[in-house]
Amino acid sequence: MDASTAPDPRRAAPGRPGAAAARSRAGASRPPGGRAGASVGRRGNVGLWGRLDRPDRDRTAVPRRPHARVPPAGDGARTFVFGLYGSGPGSPARLPAIPPAVRHPQHNAQSRLMSSSSPDGSFVDRDASGEPATLAARHLTKRYDKRAVVDDVSLDVNQGEIVGLLGPNGAGKTTTFHMIVGMIRPNEGSIHLEDDDITRLPMYKRARRGVGYLAQETSVFRELTVEDNLHAVLEFQSMSDADRTARVESLIEEFGLERVRYSKGYELSGGERRRTEIARALSTRPRFFLLDEPFAGVDPIAVEDIQSIVAGLQERGIGVLITDHNVHETLAITDRAYLLYEGHILKHGTAEELAADPEVRKRYLGEKFSLERY
Repeated sequence: MDASTAPDPRRAAPGRPGAAAARSRAGASRPPGGRAGASVGRRGNVGLWGRLDRPDRDRTAVPRRPHARVPPAGDGARTFVFGLYGSGPGSPARLPAIPPAVRHPQHNAQSRLMSSSSPDGSFVDRDASGEPATLAARHLTKRYDKRAVVDDVSLDVNQGEIVGLLGPNGAGKTTTFHMIVGMIRPNEGSIHLEDDDITRLPMYKRARRGVGYLAQETSVFRELTVEDNLHAVLEFQSMSDADRTARVESLIEEFGLERVRYSKGYELSGGERRRTEIARALSTRPRFFLLDEPFAGVDPIAVEDIQSIVAGLQERGIGVLITDHNVHETLAITDRAYLLYEGHILKHGTAEELAADPEVRKRYLGEKFSLERY
């Protein structure tokens, strides 16, 4: 017998002492109908929630398919999880495993936050003075290699006002916006929500503190109906089934979604999709709402619809920071705006002040720009 056909001495031969016992032990740990460990998943997979998936965790209740539906109210199966920032354009929703904090609301910071809210679940201002809260960016700087894309930018957004963040391509407005959202960490500077420094907080923790975000990309679950998209978010809230259902009905009526409530995400027009996304984000009752290109991908006839919705946010006392390339539509609804140019704030003022400024017209708006207020 040559070396290539020789049996591996490490393998237990049928007659080797202890081989039968080893096979018996292996069989005892193998689940019926499958290999050992098949029912508990792989070790070491890092999930969306930033920690190692434990192989002993029960995953039988976790939805695995993109078209999984929200369980009917009252069945106690709180297994649906909302994708915080969507799944990207053109791709089906991906449903991650639900972390213990969501499975057990008593341990969830969001539940503790909502427990201190008013009876209807709205967010209670924690400012003891009773003044509107402020979201502030202070001296933000972002460098890539040695180039400062954003250099010493400061801005404020108060509750109950609409603030624009404008600028030509390459001005640094998107980078500034993403630093405030929490997608990019600044090299220098800080972001504050009242007295709290939230610079290092991830996006979901900022959301728990009342900072909502609407991405430019499609964020609705494509394979879920409008109604189920709304139910998905409310699964996170510490609410009774009756209150959850009533909240969904209220949002559908308020945003004019009755006609499409049973339509799936991929069947919606641009305006219908935007209304669904805004309604879904408002279900958590944020104090501030950051809108990234809200007019992108919507028909011209739907622009006024979106403007009306954004104006309605102001009436709710929500502070809005909006960035969009459609400067006419944006300035039409803003109380004031910041104009970025080459990484710096070039001008700051009301829409009327910016529209009348010769330097703003020269560098950004154009000489023939005409401001039409909403």
